[in-house]
Amino acid sequence: MGRRLGQHFLHDPAILDRIVDALDPSLDDQVVEIGAGKGTLTGRLAARVGSVVAIERDKWLAEKLQATAPENCRIVLGDALEIDWHAHLPQPVEDASYKVVGNIPYSITTPLIDKALAEPLPSVITFLVQKEVGERLEAAPGSKTYGALSVGVQSVVSVERLLSVRPGSFRPPPKVDSVLVRLKPLADPLTVSGERGPFRRFVTGLFGQRRKQLARALRTVTGKGPADVSRVLDELGLDRETRAEVLTPEEFVDLFRLASR
Repeated sequence: MGRRLGQHFLHDPAILDRIVDALDPSLDDQVVEIGAGKGTLTGRLAARVGSVVAIERDKWLAEKLQATAPENCRIVLGDALEIDWHAHLPQPVEDASYKVVGNIPYSITTPLIDKALAEPLPSVITFLVQKEVGERLEAAPGSKTYGALSVGVQSVVSVERLLSVRPGSFRPPPKVDSVLVRLKPLADPLTVSGERGPFRRFVTGLFGQRRKQLARALRTVTGKGPADVSRVLDELGLDRETRAEVLTPEEFVDLFRLASR
């Protein structure tokens, strides 16, 4: 089942414990676990938090988990990208915050991160991801791995890379290394909920014009004429000949808002 759905099951007890530790768990927490699999992480979570909503899309695995799940654990069969996570929490998010954790499938990492960063935000997100994705999440402006994912995530949360995990810690072993990352909402996010979708599309568009200087790239993405683009860049003090990949997340947000007027 796991191989059919592209799952790689983590079996190293020390790493499983580190994942739970990274959540800063308490008995008041309600936690959403993405991709519960064989329940190796689920049981450890249930012992250290108030409640666990464990989402698993493999019917056979979900049924096995249901038969052995602790009382404070709710097994939800379905696709984590389609399910409303909040609807399955014991307490409404308006009354109690929640946390998200998971060894997430490499093939759907980016959409799962996007969903986890939708309002209302979890207080902590701890994901085990492909090493390359972890590098992109924490990448600095101007680096080879800096891109739209870096900017979109860093405009909302802080990113910490906590732990590297080799393929031998999984069954079956993947062909790549993994990293454990922890995301925490910024005290003052750079973007607000309603503008995050348009902002992400704007940033993705600019990164899609990597070979163009910023002025030309901005004209392509926004459809604005040279005079309007020059005015925007002058107002922000940005060099027309620079390239988008050297802009900080803060500069991207300022550029997006001014160019959207």
